[in-house]
Amino acid sequence: MSIRLVLLKSGEDVIADVTEMNIGETRNVVGYFLEDPCVVKIYKGEEESSIKIRPWAPLSKDKKIPVPADWVVTIVEPVDQLLELYTESLEKHGKPQDPGAAEPDFTESD
Repeated sequence: MSIRLVLLKSGEDVIADVTEMNIGETRNVVGYFLEDPCVVKIYKGEEESSIKIRPWAPLSKDKKIPVPADWVVTIVEPVDQLLELYTESLEKHGKPQDPGAAEPDFTESD
């Protein structure tokens, strides 16, 4: 598993298990597969901030969602707090892309 934070051209921050989509003999990267993707939002209050994650593309039955390389701005390692929130939420609520699973609201406050 390679959990990464993907910043998309749309402005969304998505955390997921990321693998490359390669083509041809030279194995050129043409995109990425995002498995169990969740969109990340930071809410800043006057006294505290919170991070919320929700399934990205929640109406899809696909477990792995392909994203073309030209839609990816960058891929980075998530901060520890976000990585913990993501992995704990997958364990607690099940994988967000499981058919029939309710859409969980994963929240953590500072």
